[in-house]
Amino acid sequence: MSIRNYIILALIIGIIAQIPQLQPLLVWDRQAILNGEVWRILTGNITHTNWIHLAMNAGALAIISFIFRAHFNSHHYSLLILSLSTIIGVGLFATQISWYAGFSGVLHGLFAWGAIRDIQTKTKGGWLLFFGLIVKISWEQCFGGSASSAELIGVQVATQAHLMGAISGVIIALITAPRNKA
Repeated sequence: MSIRNYIILALIIGIIAQIPQLQPLLVWDRQAILNGEVWRILTGNITHTNWIHLAMNAGALAIISFIFRAHFNSHHYSLLILSLSTIIGVGLFATQISWYAGFSGVLHGLFAWGAIRDIQTKTKGGWLLFFGLIVKISWEQCFGGSASSAELIGVQVATQAHLMGAISGVIIALITAPRNKA
C-alpha cells in the first residue's frame, strides 16, 4: 500500500471514530478500561475531541509520514503505530489523566522515531529535528501545552502523552534495525 493510500485509510478510520454514537465508546477512559473495556487503550488514540482536532492530527500524520517515508513501509509503519498506541494507552495509567482522545502522543512518537532513523542513517537534518523535539517536549513539561491548541481542541493538551510518545519512539528506533535505503 502506498503511503498516500495509508494516510487516506487512517483519515477514514479517524472520521468513523468521530461518529457521535461511536466516539464515546472509543475514547481512553480510565474507569471504563478498569471496568474491562480494554480496547480503549488503543482506540483512545484514534478518537478526537472535535473535527478541528482530527484535522490537526491528520495533517500532522501526513507531514510526518512524508518527512520520514524513506524509513518505513506501510506494514512496519502500522506495527510502529500500534506499538506506540499501546505504550501510550497503558502509560497513561501512570498519570492523573482520566480521559484522553487524540493521536498527538503517537505523532510525537512517530516524529521521535523518524528523527532517530535520520540520525542512524546520517540523513541531513536528523539531529536538528531531534533537538527541536527535545526543546518542544521540555517546554511543554515546564510550561504546559499550547493555550491556542487547547482552545481549538476544547481540552487541555495532554503533554504527558507527548512525552510518553517521544520517549517510546526513541526507544523503538534504538532497539529495532534501520531499514536499508534502496
